[in-house]
Amino acid sequence: MNNPIKNKRAYFEYHILDKYVAGIQLLGTEIKSLREGKANLSDSFCGFLNERLFVRNLHISEYSHGSFYNHESKRDRALLLTKRELKKLREKSEERGYTIVPLQIFISDRGFAKLELALAQGKKTFDKRDTIKERESKIELSRAMKR
Repeated sequence: MNNPIKNKRAYFEYHILDKYVAGIQLLGTEIKSLREGKANLSDSFCGFLNERLFVRNLHISEYSHGSFYNHESKRDRALLLTKRELKKLREKSEERGYTIVPLQIFISDRGFAKLELALAQGKKTFDKRDTIKERESKIELSRAMKR
């Protein structure tokens, strides 16, 4: 899997403040499904449970060649970050208006699954309209340049 699996809704619904790359604690059939590109980040979010950070609602489809050892598709998966990063994320996420959002999943050069996540702040409705206007103006500009 060379192409990362992206969460396009995150950029539309949130202002991205800081980005982090975290390892994901996966089962064998989950990494095989990820390598086939069978995952969906659209409804997923991150949250703390005790002292650990988990990604929740991340949908990784069951492995096609898996037996009864196959994984549950929407289970909570632990994220692996340094203590300093976890402390900073916990402090910021407890403030009003901040959340931790997964941006993309990719396979590193060493073959490990990584999750890029961001500390984000929710956009207001008018900010979303501005985003749509910017996107449409870029499309119109590129069309005009092609002529």
